[in-house]
Amino acid sequence: MAFLGISLLWWGIGVIAVIVLALVLIFNGLIVTRNRVKNSWSQIDVQLQKRNDLVPNLVETVKGYAKHERETFSMVTQARTAMVNAKSVPEKAKASDLLTGALKSLFAVAEAYPDLKASANFLNLQEQLTGVEEKIAYSRQFYNDSVLDFNNSIQVFPNRLFAGLMGFSQEEFFESEAVAKKVPKVSFP
Repeated sequence: MAFLGISLLWWGIGVIAVIVLALVLIFNGLIVTRNRVKNSWSQIDVQLQKRNDLVPNLVETVKGYAKHERETFSMVTQARTAMVNAKSVPEKAKASDLLTGALKSLFAVAEAYPDLKASANFLNLQEQLTGVEEKIAYSRQFYNDSVLDFNNSIQVFPNRLFAGLMGFSQEEFFESEAVAKKVPKVSFP
């Protein structure tokens, strides 16, 4: 009888140890994937800031050649301000889309000014902006992939049982709106 009691005790300790180990592994896995999401968001944020830093120089360069395009300049300035003020992922995504659309309009305006298109400063800024836009696209893809991995990891069994109790919730994707996908309409006087 004593042997049976000791055997059950060891089995109980073993089961508890396995459960604790499983919880530790689940928790650590969720931490790793959540940190990957945070890191990938930081990469987007860095690129968005680089783009924001280029915009004033670009606007000033274009203003020097196209002084009467106030509406376009205003649109770019408002979009940049929205980008600076955005805090959450959806707000930044929306503001980024607005700025992308405004910059497309700005470049469309530049097409009407041959001297501007030939300006070394404008070409340099345009090249830098193109590079930043490519990095934003890559960072956005990496972020969304990281969010997908994280969201999947908190929704699958057995992680789902513990994720909510451990304070994990789904992250939001960085999604583009229809505004940024539309071709800008530009009219010239």
